[in-house]
Amino acid sequence: MSDFHKILKSFKLKETLNTDIWEKTNGSYTMKPKVRERLLKIGNDFIEFLDVNLVISDIIMSGSLANYNWSDYSDIDIHILADFSQFNNSEKPLYEDLFHLKKSIYNKKHDITIYGYEVELYVEDESMVNEVKSIAKYSILNDEWVETPVSETVDISHGKIKSKSQQWMNIIDKLVDNVKDEDFDDAKKLIDKYNEKLRKYRTCGLQKDGEYSEENLVFKVLRRNGYLEKIRNLKDELTDKKLTLKEFRY
Repeated sequence: MSDFHKILKSFKLKETLNTDIWEKTNGSYTMKPKVRERLLKIGNDFIEFLDVNLVISDIIMSGSLANYNWSDYSDIDIHILADFSQFNNSEKPLYEDLFHLKKSIYNKKHDITIYGYEVELYVEDESMVNEVKSIAKYSILNDEWVETPVSETVDISHGKIKSKSQQWMNIIDKLVDNVKDEDFDDAKKLIDKYNEKLRKYRTCGLQKDGEYSEENLVFKVLRRNGYLEKIRNLKDELTDKKLTLKEFRY
């Protein structure tokens, strides 16, 4: 497994938060003013890009760079919190799809980094913000912790993570091999099915045991060794194949 040892090593908790992002004052961490100012500008630029009349409740940073498990693989995860109850039941799925599409376009269009860490932006329903158990969250808007990171001893079973990751990698490899000969619509449904299975697998772990759950760490392995990208690329390749008209030679 390529770079598996390096990936597992990246899960080790650090003794401090990342000092590029955070500074310690009176015994507690706050975001460095220069970083906060830039992230606010990035967040506001993304909100403007959405071009939707949206009630924003907060702009928060979460993920490993807001916690003690940051590493070279970390991104700066910025969540634009909005009250989705402002949309009726028929509108909500449409807006969720729109926000997902806008996020993908914005993140692909821009290559924004803070001290070498990529910035990823999302729109999130504020009612879902506490869905993940004990995940650190910092309000960039209010310059305060919503959920304070906790330095704790976490027992990570490298053997289990490796075994479960290998199972998922085998599934993805078989998926890639098998769907290329499938009808396009059937192949797309199969890819979407496994994407949804992976999403639920990770979400269950986050809700049950938080960031250090076995499921979330397996998901991180798949992301860091390129297997999630493999699924994304597969869908794009099939779409290209379906839409391409090959040159006719006499």
